[in-house]
Amino acid sequence: MTGALFVERERKFELDPGRAVPDLSGVGPIVTQRSPELATLEAVYYDTEDCRLLKAGVTLRRRAGGGDAGWHLKVPAGKDTREEYQLPLSDELPAELRERMEPYAKGARITEIARLKTERYTYELCNAAGRRLAVLTDDHVTGEKAGAEVHLDGWRELEVELEEGADTGLLDTLSEELTNSGARPGHWPSKLKRLLADWLPEDEDVGRGSTAGEVVLAYLRDQVDAVRRWDIGVRKQEEDAVHQLRVSLRRLRSALRSFRRVLDRGRTRELADELQWLGRVLSDARDLEVLREGLARQFTGLPGETSSARRVVDQHFERAEREAWDSVAAALDSARYAALLGALEKLTSEPPLTENAGLPARRELQHALDRADRRLVRAVDELSDAEDEDSALHSVRKKAKQARYAADAVRPVFGRRVREWRRGSKRVQTTLGDHHDLVETRKLLRDLAGMTGPREAFVLGVLHERAAVRGEELRKRFLREWAGAARL
Repeated sequence: MTGALFVERERKFELDPGRAVPDLSGVGPIVTQRSPELATLEAVYYDTEDCRLLKAGVTLRRRAGGGDAGWHLKVPAGKDTREEYQLPLSDELPAELRERMEPYAKGARITEIARLKTERYTYELCNAAGRRLAVLTDDHVTGEKAGAEVHLDGWRELEVELEEGADTGLLDTLSEELTNSGARPGHWPSKLKRLLADWLPEDEDVGRGSTAGEVVLAYLRDQVDAVRRWDIGVRKQEEDAVHQLRVSLRRLRSALRSFRRVLDRGRTRELADELQWLGRVLSDARDLEVLREGLARQFTGLPGETSSARRVVDQHFERAEREAWDSVAAALDSARYAALLGALEKLTSEPPLTENAGLPARRELQHALDRADRRLVRAVDELSDAEDEDSALHSVRKKAKQARYAADAVRPVFGRRVREWRRGSKRVQTTLGDHHDLVETRKLLRDLAGMTGPREAFVLGVLHERAAVRGEELRKRFLREWAGAARL
């Protein structure tokens, strides 16, 4: 039995629940967007226990329902393109598909890993002659992981796919219109990978024998995957999601800066600027969260009547947090963010590697570690001459964070000495992070005290003094930690 081979030229998008499907009539050669047809699709996905197929961008499924029920094997075939092999439904995996996927499975046992149910609305996009040029699908998906731990998830996904013979440029035209109409570029390569994102085993393909480019690219992919995961968490307003998304963006930006000998700086500078933009938007929301939690702890144990002062603080945070969240939501729905997601996809699919990327990782990446260490040491040395010690300590904290992130990226190829250096950098970063939070807390308390009555101002002044005392304790702790920190 010989299966059918199809070439998919498609792009995926996300659309918020309740939002209307964009009308693509009149876009380029599209004249008519026909009324939707509904189909219910149920698919069982298979892979090896360590997800070798998924890691290679390969999908194996058995689908029931719709016009293409059967066994499907999809393999990468270039940008926005995959080859799909289809065979009719049967109880057992067809030998032909088993043979085609063997280069990816490498002899490992194939087992069920997930199930997806999709309510699919299909819109045909036709030209003036009535010929179908593309298909737009609106998928409402429910997923369930296989195994002892049940995991259910649901989301909405748009997909536009060109018909055979349609001009490739039409995909760009339709994608631009979808983005302008409120859809966001889908940053998951498949429904399955989205469902399993927090469960996939760590990729262990890089090690001591890897090249510098392989190590750096593996780290970048991990961070882009983290952006995908935490983007969803932020939209659902999950606890700590804003913080985790911001960390992923910072790690990406730090990697672009630290590994400039491996990544072409000229081709990543604009991306680094966009990562900084979004990080700043998220910082406002996250910093307010941290300051509010810290001040809530400080009110505990205060003598006398503090309810009116606490009310002043709570009202400030309620107003500021609403404004910060509105800014986050607007940023994530913006065309600028959509372009950033596209740039992150291109970073990993078409990495801007230099000639140094082919050099042995241990030798080449040592340069990045040495540079991070020198910058950290210089920042500490400059403390003695600093006019604004708080700002100078904050600068040390940022350099320590960059050193820690660099060490995290090269972890697969370096040993104990770098791990100890990383631990010292993390301790410094943590202590000075707490110190910086107190600096910001004192600024806020001064501002609020100037806008309230004497009784509330007195309480806020007590909190200000507490923050100053605790900040001095942390400054001294940092000096002890730095004195005992490991050096490269």
